[in-house]
Amino acid sequence: MSFSSNVKSELCRPEVAKNCCALAEAMGALLYANTFASDQIRIVTESNDFALRLPRLFHKALGVGFDITPESHLPGKQIYAITDPHKIRQVFTRCGFSATSSICLHVNLGLLESECCRRAFLRGAFLAGGSVTDPEKRYHLELSTTHLSVSRETQTLLEEMGLPAKETERKGSSILYYKFSESVEDFLTAIGAPVSAMAVMSAKIEKDWRNTANRKVNCDSANLDKIVAAAQEQLSALRKLREQGKFDELPEKLKQTALLRMEYPEAALSELAELHEPPLSKSATSHRMRKLMALAAQEN
Repeated sequence: MSFSSNVKSELCRPEVAKNCCALAEAMGALLYANTFASDQIRIVTESNDFALRLPRLFHKALGVGFDITPESHLPGKQIYAITDPHKIRQVFTRCGFSATSSICLHVNLGLLESECCRRAFLRGAFLAGGSVTDPEKRYHLELSTTHLSVSRETQTLLEEMGLPAKETERKGSSILYYKFSESVEDFLTAIGAPVSAMAVMSAKIEKDWRNTANRKVNCDSANLDKIVAAAQEQLSALRKLREQGKFDELPEKLKQTALLRMEYPEAALSELAELHEPPLSKSATSHRMRKLMALAAQEN
């Protein structure tokens, strides 16, 4: 299953205990459904868990059953619909709308006075019109509805709950979305999917660890390249001293450093310092190498 399916599965495990939360969740599902109109209510889902939850939810919250249901709960799109005019009017009335006079649907905030009902509304909205990307790939969660006023009112609701979302439009639908891991985690926790929120957090920690490891490898590689380049420059200077006949005339301390460099051509300067008898500091070894390179640069 996809990560989005796993989230919806987690959301559907607990039964809705309170009637007020059941109604709030059903309203969220309706306003973010494929069709919520005076002539038809239609919900399409690929989540088997949500498909199993829908009939129980609508019976508890709205007192109605679906006129069209899937023949089986096999993988793929499953369609639930209400076409009976009497049932549709009953659904509209329970949500605080009118099937005959409501021109523009909106979020009935009167049904969302309690924090638990607000969370239930968002849960229903996500189950019907939401999706979330696998956090191993990227961070993206969105809610999609064809009702512009519903999207804007939901955005205001999210702001009040401390879960501010961005808004955009796509193919006639209004989209609320999150693109940061922390925002996705907070939203999933709020609607009742803490296990999925932890999965997002774990994915971020693992990504950060991999990125840190890669940066360290890249940094170590760059440092190694610098060490090798510096050592090659030093060895070139020492060869030049031999060619000029100056090597045997070097002071004993400089000669000791030169011989160690020639014996350990890949050693870092700090390692070279430790090889001296007695060991030198890195700065003292660097000072000697600069003197050797300066001597090599002098003309005979």
